[in-house]
Amino acid sequence: EKITLTYWCWLKDAQKVADIWNASHPQVQVEVVWIPGGNAGGYQKLYSALAAGGGPDLAQVEMRSLPEFMLVNGLVDVARYGAQDYAHLYDQTLWGQVSFSGGVYGIPQDSGPMAMFYQPAVLDQVGGTNPGTWDEWAALARELRKKDVYLDCFPLGDASVFTAFAAQAGASWLRPEEDGWVINMTDDATMKVARFFDQAIDEDLVQTAFGAYSPGWFAAAAKGTIASVVSGSWGDALIEGVSGGSGKWRVAPMPTWDGSGFGSSYLGGSTAAILANSKHPREALEFAVWMTTSREGIDAEITNSGIGWSPSPDFIGTPRQAPSEFFGGQSYHQEIFVPAARQQNEDWSWWPVTQQSFNILSDGFRKKASGTSLVDSVAAAEQQIMTVFRNKGLSIRKEAS
Repeated sequence: EKITLTYWCWLKDAQKVADIWNASHPQVQVEVVWIPGGNAGGYQKLYSALAAGGGPDLAQVEMRSLPEFMLVNGLVDVARYGAQDYAHLYDQTLWGQVSFSGGVYGIPQDSGPMAMFYQPAVLDQVGGTNPGTWDEWAALARELRKKDVYLDCFPLGDASVFTAFAAQAGASWLRPEEDGWVINMTDDATMKVARFFDQAIDEDLVQTAFGAYSPGWFAAAAKGTIASVVSGSWGDALIEGVSGGSGKWRVAPMPTWDGSGFGSSYLGGSTAAILANSKHPREALEFAVWMTTSREGIDAEITNSGIGWSPSPDFIGTPRQAPSEFFGGQSYHQEIFVPAARQQNEDWSWWPVTQQSFNILSDGFRKKASGTSLVDSVAAAEQQIMTVFRNKGLSIRKEAS
């Protein structure tokens, strides 16, 4: 019999993607409903629908938010419908981020491997080149400050950026074990990153008044008083909004932590998750896999929805194989982001109170202006996050050092 799947997501024009599937699958049609992005209201709609016994068959859920939906039994373990048969089609680091305790709770839809977007002409003011290490980055930032230019921002109100830097350095804050969760946010890798940015802020090497892609950032980037941004691959589309920026930007690998850690990190990333009240989980899984691994699905997502980095290691998407006029003819997807996607911290995993953890960290970071260090804020956040776990009835212990 003919069935109709519902798919809730915040991707623009996602129905155009579904229409390609619909044309060749007359018995399994997909209807897309737009919702606000994640924590901007979309998740609340999903939680409310689940609590009422309804909701869509599929929904866009960020990788970092999967465990929070698992906590309310909101997701289907699609391993029971053969999801493991498709594991080889996906980047294995991403597959690891949707896999918990032998189950699979989402299909990777996109990710955000990180790199450095920069303006060569601004760096040329001090004879600088794109830095290979974070120490070189700091040295370049000091030279640019003499020209009243910031190399980059450090958003005190968005802990996800610091988290990505810590993951790159080799941190793995929380991991699930049979008897509960183990936490370690004061490991050497995290403390190194915290000390580094404590010093960068103290020396006024980074702009903390606004974050990347804010109105203030776009104005500064257009004037050349912000030289670069270390960001996820999806940042390219936003940077193309910089006034007069065409031809003035390039992409380089993310700076590394002096030979330790990893070549890149992830900032962002979503899944197509099958929700608990779906009456057609097997067909929903088939659509999710088609959308995220087939050439027509990936190309349609890029063209219509501006999707982030493809989760398929074998196909980055036809539109991303051509040189970019905006980025000076650079084929940066192939040159920079293909290697970056392979240089990730495979040990990193998300946990059930991720957003609350980010809020706690951000609240601590905002106190930097009043003299509280990032190092102290991270240590304090660790204790608060342990309390949040216990308040939710979850077992957690500090990793022995």
